[in-house]
Amino acid sequence: MDEFSEFNSASTLKKSIDYVKAATVSKIISKTKNGSVTLFSFDIGQNLSEHSTPFDALAIIIDGQCTISIDGKPHSLSEGQMIRMPANIPHTLEAISPFKMLLIMLKN
Repeated sequence: MDEFSEFNSASTLKKSIDYVKAATVSKIISKTKNGSVTLFSFDIGQNLSEHSTPFDALAIIIDGQCTISIDGKPHSLSEGQMIRMPANIPHTLEAISPFKMLLIMLKN
């Protein structure tokens, strides 16, 4: 059995990760040399400080609302929306409400 076997059958993303009060939770769905797919849940007010990565990332919001700032420009996102965070560009994230996202990291 592989470490990601929980996701080897049909799954409902929203139900695959829980909220934890005053915390950020992550659950890796898949990870290879070419990238990763990770579920996150953020309680209201939780954030990720400014950082950049050497590869593109796609954030797909599956519940709630957040603000993702890319190169200083804020983007309000809610359930069903997505945004690409380009490689080597600083970005931040803040939970406007409790929210969940699927993050796809695309390595070259």
